[in-house]
Amino acid sequence: MSIFVGNLSYEITQEDLVDVFAEYGKVQRVHIPTDRETGKKRGFAFVEMETKTQEAAAIAALDGAEWMGRELKVNQAREREDRGSSFGGGAGGGGRRQKRF
Repeated sequence: MSIFVGNLSYEITQEDLVDVFAEYGKVQRVHIPTDRETGKKRGFAFVEMETKTQEAAAIAALDGAEWMGRELKVNQAREREDRGSSFGGGAGGGGRRQKRF
């Protein structure tokens, strides 16, 4: 699993996050999503740590903490949901249609 870190400054770097989370254990990976069209950071990130215990310690210590002028939202990341198609989860189609004469 990984940790979701929200309400981040848009100037945040991977190194900034590694520095903060390294206090609670070994950081294995940091991912900072960017907007597809503009390339700008979206204000949140995902951090993966070596063990669940380290993740729990980081979440407990950092959730609600003020950093870079913002109150962090830190919690266990949820599994990515399958979005399906743009027609309500892949349903598509119009169902059963009756011919009118």
